[in-house]
Amino acid sequence: MAISYARARLTTEDDRRYQAHVEKFKLQRKNQKAIRPPRQRDIFGGQAEAALRDWLAGQLPLDERRILEYEERRHRTAQIKYRELDALAIIDGVAWVFEIKASRTASAIRRAVAQLNETRQILHLLFHRVGVTILLVDTGIPADSAAADALMASDRPPPRRPEPLDEVLAALPQVQRIEDLAARSASDDQVNLMLFSVDDIIALVGAENLALNWEEDDLYDEADDEPPPEATLFASSGDDDEDDDNPLAAALRKAGLK
Repeated sequence: MAISYARARLTTEDDRRYQAHVEKFKLQRKNQKAIRPPRQRDIFGGQAEAALRDWLAGQLPLDERRILEYEERRHRTAQIKYRELDALAIIDGVAWVFEIKASRTASAIRRAVAQLNETRQILHLLFHRVGVTILLVDTGIPADSAAADALMASDRPPPRRPEPLDEVLAALPQVQRIEDLAARSASDDQVNLMLFSVDDIIALVGAENLALNWEEDDLYDEADDEPPPEATLFASSGDDDEDDDNPLAAALRKAGLK
């Protein structure tokens, strides 16, 4: 299915049109299904995002216009959509976009690549150059095949073998690991990746300010290990299909409910 984009604009969270869109989705979600209680890992993910956004703000001039509005066109239909950018800096005409994730599965990298590739295409309507970077907090990703095999042999193995980090990076040559922000590239054929540990986040904000009691929710959910989507330009934009361009998902994450 041919998909194109038009009428892109950046705005802030208090934008009236965006707020109306959020309220509409809140009502739809309320009528459709109950929201599961947040797990400690979910809460930590939101806290890690806030910590890394503050860390970025100390190094780059972050833009407050983190809501991207755009028109998605499929054949003869068009729909206005929104997505929240985790962090955005506009420097010398270059738009630098950051996607922040905390995950124990390397599949999160595939999803982030898909989201950022799509976001970059939309932002090219506004900027000639767009650089994209994943900030990934590793909360238990097996580094290699040996680590993945050991996890499967443990007392509480996941439903299916997780992809090791080295295998995912080998399958995604577009992704280039960098050790500091100065090494990032704005090339259209590159997605920058910086890895952080849980200890890195603790060092930023303190353990007392983080949800770190993961024992009760440390059993794997089936949804955590579903086969990942292909890292193509039009793959799902979020961790779950239902989160794709869903402003409610962003609102729930901010409230610690997603």
